[in-house]
Amino acid sequence: MSFSEEFELLLRARYPLIYIPTAEEERVEAAIAQSALHLGNRAVYIWDFVDGYQGNPNDVGFGRRNPLQALELLDKLPSSASGVFLLRDFHRFLEDISVSRKLRNLARRLKSQPKNIVIISPQIAIPSDLSEVLTVLEFPLPAAAEIKTEVERLLAATGQSLTGKLLDELVRSCQGLSLERIRRVLARAIATRGELQPEDVDLVLEEKRQTIRQTQILEYYPTSENISDIGGLDNLKDWLLRRGSAFSERARQYGLPHPRGLLLVGIQGTGKSLTAKAIAHHWHLPLLRLDVGRLFGGLVGESESRTRQMIQLAEALAPCVLWIDEIDKAFSGLDSKGDAGTTSRVFGTFITWLAEKKSPVFVVATANNIQALPPEMLRKGRFDEIFFVGLPSQEERRAIFAVHLSRLRSHNLKSYDLERLAYETPDFSGAEIEQTLIEAMHIGFSQNRDFTTDDILEAASQIVPLARTAQEQIEFLQDWAAAGKARMASRHTGLSNRIQRQLQ
Repeated sequence: MSFSEEFELLLRARYPLIYIPTAEEERVEAAIAQSALHLGNRAVYIWDFVDGYQGNPNDVGFGRRNPLQALELLDKLPSSASGVFLLRDFHRFLEDISVSRKLRNLARRLKSQPKNIVIISPQIAIPSDLSEVLTVLEFPLPAAAEIKTEVERLLAATGQSLTGKLLDELVRSCQGLSLERIRRVLARAIATRGELQPEDVDLVLEEKRQTIRQTQILEYYPTSENISDIGGLDNLKDWLLRRGSAFSERARQYGLPHPRGLLLVGIQGTGKSLTAKAIAHHWHLPLLRLDVGRLFGGLVGESESRTRQMIQLAEALAPCVLWIDEIDKAFSGLDSKGDAGTTSRVFGTFITWLAEKKSPVFVVATANNIQALPPEMLRKGRFDEIFFVGLPSQEERRAIFAVHLSRLRSHNLKSYDLERLAYETPDFSGAEIEQTLIEAMHIGFSQNRDFTTDDILEAASQIVPLARTAQEQIEFLQDWAAAGKARMASRHTGLSNRIQRQLQ
């Protein structure tokens, strides 16, 4: 159901108090005016703290700098008169006892009158005493069709036309921005060169990064990693490659649903985060990184509002990859957290969205401690698949050494004994192998020469891998994966001998 359809339904059902959280005042007011016209040309009254009521000649300036008086306008009008009363930034006055009481009184009266109060605010801030009488209605960011109309309007104003492919690319790059920001960035591009050009897509993407940065919830993450940069994890890479075209229109026509996402569980430093970056780069999708800790705010209702904002923004930027690193730390111990249920509500909203989302947002969540994850997170339907990323086998360690050394010493790769390096580094993770190479480079650099295989082995002898310092936790993870709770990301797993005997 679209915003206009849902809003008109609330008006017809005589919902007295409607709360719309959005920063797009101009656009939402235009949508409300259109709905009011569609429902029998209802009068629209607009109030703000500085100018009072505007638009209606008989009431211009009424309620200026007086929010309580703004509500009293409804008492002046006949009970049979219909109208929609838009109150800008009215959330700032809801804590006032006189305003709160007046709203609750009006809520009882307006159930039998064709009048509706609509509060427009850039954020949700609803006191507990008004939570039962206020109905929150989300106002989505502009869809592709609306953006395309706006871009075509700007093009017509400059007498320019764009090819279908370039126009579609420009529209897609604008998704996730407010209409005002789209107008601003495109106007800047036109003012610079007199017309829109293909390179203006980069300008739009920079504006998008700025917008996401301002939310302080999501981070627009640049990617350059390739699937080939991942050493090993052949089963996982095959699974991803098969889904490379799953976001295309051809896949929709075939009847394929959008891929939902992956949960990557495993030992630290085994390439889970690298995989998330490589997925976005290989599929040519934007990568959004979510720090779950940023969802939680100190004000009542702020955490839930930020969660909804995150979901709305991710869906507006779709198709995209949403990367949630170490999700186990964010939602561990839900029942024991003394935060009046905020964490539980945020978690509930999040997993409901995971299960029911229709938008092409591919979620890649990583976790190190499976015991800390709530059971609901592991239920089928949240993710397409759960993969266990274990310690690399000897063959995979050789591949990891080859990847890093190809990047560091591509001209001299044959001088390194990859087989020996892989054999001499049992229980090393990918991150520990990378650190070993860095240490070997320090050894060679300090002696004014290039580093050698022996330097790498010397560096490896000085590193105690996590597999030894956190042996119990790693064995628990391996037991969990061996019990069939997840698919193995690697064909040749680096499981312990005890686990391998169990699997046989």
